[in-house]
Amino acid sequence: MNAKPEVLFVCVHNAGRSQMAAALLQHYALGRVAVRSAGSAPSDEVNPAAVEALAESGLDITAEVPAKLTTEDVEASDVVITMGCGDTCPVFPGKRYLDWNLDDPAGQDIAAVRPIRDEIDRRVRALLAELLDVD
Repeated sequence: MNAKPEVLFVCVHNAGRSQMAAALLQHYALGRVAVRSAGSAPSDEVNPAAVEALAESGLDITAEVPAKLTTEDVEASDVVITMGCGDTCPVFPGKRYLDWNLDDPAGQDIAAVRPIRDEIDRRVRALLAELLDVD
């Protein structure tokens, strides 16, 4: 693993789960982890319910734009996390791959997205503690 671990969050549209996970990890990592997010078929915009759910937690992702997954994203990452969406990534030796099976916030209202946000938050905190070997 690099001196500064790199994490890539992937979901098909890079509009909901992966955007929330990336924002939460960036927030908690305080610059100690490089964070990327991408999707195989990116949407035109981030899911408004995901934006609202994170705003409730004090995080602003209104400037984020869904990005296309590239081989370079995977190559640069130490940990690649797919978000339970059946998306596939190029596989490279030495990378750690995880699949977080999470409900899709697409088309959901804020009440349905809050528990998804909270589960992502829990998993992000656990991942960060593991990456930085802290409690």
